[in-house]
Amino acid sequence: MSTSEDVREPVRRRRKGAAPRRVGFTGRMMLPGIVPLAALTVLPFLTIVVMSFSDVRLLGGMRLDFAGLKNWGRFFTDPEMGWFWLRTAGYFALTLGLEMVLGVVLALCVWRLVRGRNLVLSLLLLPMFVAPVIVGLLGRFLTDPTFGLYTWLLERVGYDGDLLGGTFTAFAAVVAMDVWEWTPLIALITLAGLSAVPPTLREAAALDGAGRWQTLRHIVLPSISNVLLVALLIRAMDAIRYFDIIWVTTNGGPANATKIVPVRLYETAFRFFDFGYAAVVGLAMLFASIVVARLFVRMLDRKGLAR
Repeated sequence: MSTSEDVREPVRRRRKGAAPRRVGFTGRMMLPGIVPLAALTVLPFLTIVVMSFSDVRLLGGMRLDFAGLKNWGRFFTDPEMGWFWLRTAGYFALTLGLEMVLGVVLALCVWRLVRGRNLVLSLLLLPMFVAPVIVGLLGRFLTDPTFGLYTWLLERVGYDGDLLGGTFTAFAAVVAMDVWEWTPLIALITLAGLSAVPPTLREAAALDGAGRWQTLRHIVLPSISNVLLVALLIRAMDAIRYFDIIWVTTNGGPANATKIVPVRLYETAFRFFDFGYAAVVGLAMLFASIVVARLFVRMLDRKGLAR
């Protein structure tokens, strides 16, 4: 027994040592591509970090004057910044929540179709292929107080205000435009998950006397929970930095009603040319994105999907 164990031990060591050598070889092969990518990622990041501690002068060429913690102190004492973050959180929660609910409902409706599923799915996915800037322009024309179709329809039911001119209605309008564009993405991902649900599970539930709602609640939704979590992660990373539709339609107005943090960042950098403070806002957005992504990755890891 001892002799056989002595023979097996070097074999185990060789097997254990083989994987790291393969990984090392793969890493060396990827090195020519990783180095330029790291340079394109790390150098701009380090530049932004340096800018956050500097006053950026543009006259006579770009110059960085060290300013210490002035920009960071301004960020944490700016009374308006708290409202921008609160408005961003509201926009994030509304768009993400509505898109998930509507996307799942649409996916379930398409999933149950027997005829015409491909045609309905093709029409459903059309908004997703429209550029966000075009969606914003289309929404602005449809809500125009003079000739907008939505304005005309609302006048028929007694509303005669300007949709993009009111604080509440403007915020609701940009949320609705975002939801219209990206709900099909959630529906598509959910439909892919529904297609993988084994029919035998639903048949067994039906034989046990479960109704449609009970089957949906206890069989279908738990089976696609991992897919829904991935869809939520994909949309969350995009919603937290959304900019296009709001800038095209309202420019953050009226009265800052739709000004979220990305819009504030753009204004600070490219309207007021305050690049030092803009760098601080950008780093704060990056930190918020990392926190949100980390939360979702932890949830995926609990389900064994992050490995």
